Amino acid sequence: MEESIEKLEQCLGYKFKNTQLITQALTHKSCTKIKNNERLEFLGDAVLDLVIAEYLYMKFPTKPEGELSKLRASLVSEKGLKNLALKLDLGEYILVSKAEDNNHGRNKSSLLSNAFEALIGAVYLEGGMKSTKMVMIPLLESVYPKIDLKTLFKDYKSSLQEITQVHFGVTPKYVLLHSSGPDHKKEFEMAALLNNKELSRGRGATKKDAEQSAAKEAIEILKKDIG
Repeated sequence: MEESIEKLEQCLGYKFKNTQLITQALTHKSCTKIKNNERLEFLGDAVLDLVIAEYLYMKFPTKPEGELSKLRASLVSEKGLKNLALKLDLGEYILVSKAEDNNHGRNKSSLLSNAFEALIGAVYLEGGMKSTKMVMIPLLESVYPKIDLKTLFKDYKSSLQEITQVHFGVTPKYVLLHSSGPDHKKEFEMAALLNNKELSRGRGATKKDAEQSAAKEAIEILKKDIG
């Protein structure tokens, strides 16, 4: 484990003084006998919001607040953080139970994005904001060399509405099916309905994210049907 941590630290460009802290950041809740990374995940979630918000504010001095918010939402979404985790090969280092490992847990988007948040939380806790920025900004620019709405923000809901209006003369509706998780880390499941019939489902950290996911799936379904 020590050699693995050293390899990860090299990729991060940050060396932990407290190895217990990085071990905790890499420990999934399925490992019930040792302290897991949920508290660090909570901290990292907030830290990432601030670091990325400041980065975007400085990088794009003329962009309006609404556009900056959409860019940030895309970068800190489950998919956005998963891409950062994959750049670090983070799944290779995460401690999971045997059952979770057999269930391909190391490849799950939610597990990877949560572990990345925990890792950033650990860097912040030990090294402060300066160290966090030194880790995050080079990594962010490496994974996302081009940051704009066209590249990052896919408005699948608008695209689905255009398709359904042209081919069916109606607009889709979205209903909440289920929500789970603690208040700081909710997951929502939404269904896209067409003529009051369920067409697809999607999950996300917010209702809007889940709606976008459902819309994306609906578009794929309709493309096959429409041809």
